[in-house]
Amino acid sequence: MSSKKPPKIAIVAGEHSGDLLGAGLMQAISKRHPGAYFIGVGGPLMAEQGMDTYFPMDDLAVMGIAEVVQQLPKLLRHRKKLVQYLIEEQPDVMIGIDAPDFNLTVETRLKNAGIATIHYVSPSVWAWREGRIKGIKKAVDHVLCLLPFEKDFYDKHGLPATFVGHPLADDIPMQWQQTPARKELKLEPESEYLAILPGSRKGEIARMAPVFLRVAKKIAEKYPNLRFVAPMISDARAEQFQELIKQYSPELTIALPVGESRKVMAASNYLLLTSGTVALEALLIKRPMVVAYRFHWLSYQIIKRLFHAPFFSLPNLLAGKEIVPELAQSEASEEGIEQALVELIEQDNTALLEQFKTIHQQLKVSASEKAANVVESFL
Repeated sequence: MSSKKPPKIAIVAGEHSGDLLGAGLMQAISKRHPGAYFIGVGGPLMAEQGMDTYFPMDDLAVMGIAEVVQQLPKLLRHRKKLVQYLIEEQPDVMIGIDAPDFNLTVETRLKNAGIATIHYVSPSVWAWREGRIKGIKKAVDHVLCLLPFEKDFYDKHGLPATFVGHPLADDIPMQWQQTPARKELKLEPESEYLAILPGSRKGEIARMAPVFLRVAKKIAEKYPNLRFVAPMISDARAEQFQELIKQYSPELTIALPVGESRKVMAASNYLLLTSGTVALEALLIKRPMVVAYRFHWLSYQIIKRLFHAPFFSLPNLLAGKEIVPELAQSEASEEGIEQALVELIEQDNTALLEQFKTIHQQLKVSASEKAANVVESFL
């Protein structure tokens, strides 16, 4: 009696958010195929699900064009070796999670070698470099889209795609109460809190924290009863931020919980954050926010010429209109951010929170299960 061999699945994730998606997908696949074997690149969450990682995921977590240039030789070496390894291993399917600049090349080479490829998290071709669709078609057999409007784009270009919803919408409860979150974080139950989220990467914090801290100082003068909390992704980032507090706003008391960013958002009344996945988390947790971002000067010069989406923050892209203030580059000045925060604190945000709820319902469709269904069709 022949028993079917468990599938061998390659997954390559490039950063923390990809690790999260990868772990959810691995869990959903393992339920169907208990012996499934996972190879590729992943972080700690994927390792917990049994990923045999070829090199540390952190080596891929490089943001911005200027920053990538410095790391390029190492990234190219990694990519070459990884492609050789995966072709030797002959997985049943290869799933690249996000990190399109790295993953699409890996996927192209594997597809050319006869291995089925899926890309999880659509590259933002609808926002810039629409010409990349040709390269994506060469690289992948199927795209898994987190956002509803992305599937329409691929349908238009004749590339198979599935809207799977967003795993964060599945993970984050429809209502996250403030009081229990404060209790767990040992924050004052009766105070109002502004959470400051200057990013998770070293370079991002170095760029965003000084302006956020100077704004916090001015906001504290206007609202003396307001408290501040800044969740940090690791002890190293907390130390970095602590040094910046000493430099830019030594008179402020800011709590720095590590590894609790969602809980901190739930415990807060208002949020000041950098653009990225965190803005989507904030929407799903349903707290009013101001989104601000400054790119490395060189990165911005290139982005400015190529970017053609109407918004850069996910809440606005999903709503199809500006529902949260988003400030980029020169607009993300102390004055600009301070003004946006004051308006947020002064206004009634009930209608905004209702819009957040509607978007949450659209995205909550069991993403890992839907993604696993597509992978299943390739096995």
